[in-house]
Parts: sequence; structure tokens; C-alpha cells
Amino acid sequence: MKILFLTHAFNGLAQRLFIDLEEAGHEVVIEFDVNEAVTAEAVALAKPDLVIAPFLKRAIPESLWSAIPCFVVHPGVPGDRGPSALDWAILEGEAEWGVTVLQAVAQMDAGPVWSHAAFPMRLAPKSSLYRREVTEAALIAVKEAVAKFERGEKPVSAASLGAVARGRERPLMRTADRTIDWAKDTTQAVLRKIHSADSFPGVRDEIGGMAVRLFGAHDGSGESTSLRRPVAEADRGPGAVLAKRDGAILRATVDGAVWITHLEEIAEGTERPLKLPAAQVLGGRLAGVKDAPVALDAPDAPATWREIRYEEAGDVGVLHFAFHNGAMSTAQCQRLLAAIRHAKSRPAKLLVLAGGGDFWSNGIHLNAIEATGKPADASWENINAIDDVAREIVLTPDRITVAAMAGNAGAGGVFLALAADRVWLRKGVVLNPHYKGMGNLYGSEYWTYLLPRRVGEARAKAITARRLPMGSREAAALGLADAAFGHDPKEFLAAAVKRAQAMADDPRYADTLRAKAEARARDEATKPLERYREEELARMKLNFYGFDPSYHVARFHFVHKLPKARTPFYLASHRAAKGRLQIKKPADA
Repeated sequence: MKILFLTHAFNGLAQRLFIDLEEAGHEVVIEFDVNEAVTAEAVALAKPDLVIAPFLKRAIPESLWSAIPCFVVHPGVPGDRGPSALDWAILEGEAEWGVTVLQAVAQMDAGPVWSHAAFPMRLAPKSSLYRREVTEAALIAVKEAVAKFERGEKPVSAASLGAVARGRERPLMRTADRTIDWAKDTTQAVLRKIHSADSFPGVRDEIGGMAVRLFGAHDGSGESTSLRRPVAEADRGPGAVLAKRDGAILRATVDGAVWITHLEEIAEGTERPLKLPAAQVLGGRLAGVKDAPVALDAPDAPATWREIRYEEAGDVGVLHFAFHNGAMSTAQCQRLLAAIRHAKSRPAKLLVLAGGGDFWSNGIHLNAIEATGKPADASWENINAIDDVAREIVLTPDRITVAAMAGNAGAGGVFLALAADRVWLRKGVVLNPHYKGMGNLYGSEYWTYLLPRRVGEARAKAITARRLPMGSREAAALGLADAAFGHDPKEFLAAAVKRAQAMADDPRYADTLRAKAEARARDEATKPLERYREEELARMKLNFYGFDPSYHVARFHFVHKLPKARTPFYLASHRAAKGRLQIKKPADA
């Protein structure tokens, strides 16, 4: 079928549905919800059989839903209505939640039900639940709804679903609904409140006289008692900042503590606050607050938080780096570089670069760059820092390196993964292997070496020019990845470590290492690794310091989440016949 996505943004959920529906044989075109006239024009141009709304912030106009079937993907169980469905489910501690595909009618979320899928709830941020459980359930529900529509079936009322329709109408969640009472709320209550607002709108609070919004909460009750002194002490009472680590702050609760990684300052006259590491936002207000470092390879103690962790299992070293939203600032790149060097000093025969459960990496940290006030210089420092990480991975002669990608990756994060000898993907991972969407950014991370050596020059050019998301199946078929397996992030990583150990046990391991060294020597003789970096950075210097401001404009729009004025042609193929560049795929793709 021809399916039109009407969406507020081409977010992770929309991208995953786009990939899977196209793999199922449907033609999917995308239109951003700019206004009713633009939507009507898109429908007239695309002539879709069906409209699907994977992510909207307002109701579909009657002129559309009365003329063509429109499916709304609602992150709630049947019978649930309202714009804060997932927020309420987290705050109220629902043990199970779901996704429902509704047919659009005059009243939001009140239409008949085409399909629904349930999932068990984790105690996790809303953004993480949305990327994982909600997305997987939405995929199941949307595929079922589309199949029913193709068969000529009809939707049913939510009431007819009986016990399954346990949802109810609930209002937009207000600031007061999740305000933290530090003198009364337990650690679990604080976590639920912050989780329910992550990544938007955040929980309003005050620290040291500064009005802020809180993001990125983690249980800190497992920290040492030296950090969690009795809450009866005047300066250590609930809400007090007890310590800091890698940009995050530890705050006391009535029964423990929570780590909070990011804040937005709420200041009069500040129209566009930036979400930044908490310690950076608070600055001098943290005078006297001690650092609480933790050893890179310390056991994974319960109820604590750290960005980077190293562990070993048999002959396999595993490096975890769960950076917020996958963005890697200059300082984070430098910490990761030090961690990789530590891992390389260990005797493990393989190094698995695990990233995080939600993201592997999304490349340079655009918010941190914007916040400096000197974005060109900050961009230059950040790209050089991430290039150093890529170089360190490439130049690892004494062991096999594996990028085990349980989470999504975009831009420089994809190409950083290609620095490893093997790339393994969790099924369902979404990759965005291109830079051009950020103001025609050229990109570095040695991509002009790493991508063509895997897929060839022609495919490399097509992949980076296409600007569209890629699923794990296509990435493996094109040679961008070596394998795709598993569904759950934890199960995937366990399977990846098992595969890595099997490689270490293989009698041919020494031959594999020898072949790797020979290939690197041939490549270096053909063209030195540093020449790729020099050429890439020469192009990026024009992006950062040249006369064309496209990158700076695109970055500003991205970090401040400004709404799109139109849908780019590479997404809206109904508006531009040549809006998509096709990649010639293998016969089994």
C-alpha cells in the first residue's frame, strides 16, 4: 500500500515504523504536521491508501480523517485517553502498559480500536521506555492494524474489548502532579516523578536558589554511607547535593539518594534553555561539594550511576559507555579514550564496545557546543576528540575489537562503530549513517576510510547521501554490519559476549589477528590513516568557520527543538520525484 506518515517529527518511533513497513513491501512517504493546508496538499500529492500518525501533538483535522482512514498510534492501553498517557503510567507505577492503534475521529483518542499490544513496565525514564518497549509494541500493533485494513476488516470499540480496555480519560499532566517533596518523597517516588517527565518537560525544582528542570534520574542509594550521611544533619537533609561525578549530582532523599545527570535552568528572559550536565548548570553553587569518582573496573554495585564501566568475562573485555541521548562531548570523548586505553592494557583477547542500552553513540554533543557561546571552536575541539577515540580503536593490533550495538546510533556515532573490526547489531536498532541533515556537515571519525572499506565507494556515497534511517537487516545486507541478532538489549549483550568468547577460543584466532595486522599495513601503505583525518577536517573547518552558516543554523534549530517549517524532500518523496537516492542492495537484502 501507499502509506502517508503524518508526524510532528521523524523521531525514533516513526523511523522504526518507516523501516519495517517498507521492508514489508509498503511505500511510505512522510509529511511533517505543519498546518492543515500543507497536510491537505500532501494528501493530494501522495494519494495514500492510508494515513498513519506515529507522533502528533495535535488532533488530525476532520477534513483529513473524514476523507481517508487515519490511524493514530497512542502510547496507552485501550480505553486510555489524553496527552500524558505514558507519564501517568510511570508516575502511578503501572505494572503493564501498552500501545493502541486507533482510528481518528472528532475526539482525540476516542476512536475505534484497530489493534493493541501490551508490555511489562520497567522503572525507567519515559524516553527509554518510549525508545524500547513502546516502539516494539507500536510495531506489533501497527503491523496488525495495517494487515486488518488490507483484509477489509473493521475496527472495534474500546468498550467491546472488555477487561483489556482498562484505560481511562486523564488530563494533561501538570507541574504540580510531579513536584517533588524532598522532605517526604522516597527514592522510588522521586525516580518515578523525574522518569515521568524525561525527556520532556522535566521536573521543575530549585537547587541552591536556581530554578531548574530535572532530567536523567538514577538510584543512588547504593553509594557509600560516607556520601549518604544521616538526613537529620542540617546541611545533608533531603534535597541537598551530596556529591558530583562526571557532570551529575547526587541528592539526598528521605531514605537514600538519587543521581541527577542533567538540568535546564529556568531563568527570566531565557527563552531557549539548554539541557546540560547538572554540574555545569549549577557551576559555583557546587563549591564545597566533593567529587565521588568510582574506579572504571569496580564491580557493578547496585543502585549507583556512572557513565563508563569496564568489566571482563573470560577472555572478553566489555566497555560500557551510556552517554545521555548518545551525545559525546569533548570531555566525554576524553574520558572514553582513557577508558579504551585502560581496556587495551588488560590481557583480554577481545574488546567489546557496548555503548548503552538506548544509544550506542550519536556523535558530537551539539547542546554542549551551543552552550559555549563559541560554537565553531567547540565544534572543532569536539570533532578532534571523537576522532582521537576512533583512531584509538582502529590502532588496536593485539586484539579483535567489536562494536556491539544494543542501542541506536546516528551520524558520527555510526562511523565510530565502524572503527571496530566487527559490528554486531541488536535486531531493531536504527542507524542514521549520514551527516548532511545537520546543515550539510561533512563529517569526520575517519568515515572516508572506514565506510568504503566495508561497503565500497559507490555504496558509501549512496548511504551518506540518502539521509534516511537504516534498519539492522539492511545494514547487515549491505555490509555495514556483520551480524544482527537478539531483541532485548541485555540478552543481546550477553549473546555478543558469548560470540566474542567463541572467537577467542577459535584455534584460528592468531590467524585472524595476523590478517588484521596485514590488512592495516596494506591500508597504511596505500594511504596513511592520518591523511583521511586531515582531508575530512579540512572540509569540516569550512563547515565550522566558512562563509556558509548552514551547520550553525541547523544546530541551533536542533538543540532548541524549533518546529520544522516544511518537510525535507528526502523524506517527502511525494513532493520531489528524486527525493530519495536508491541503494542497489544485495539479492538477499
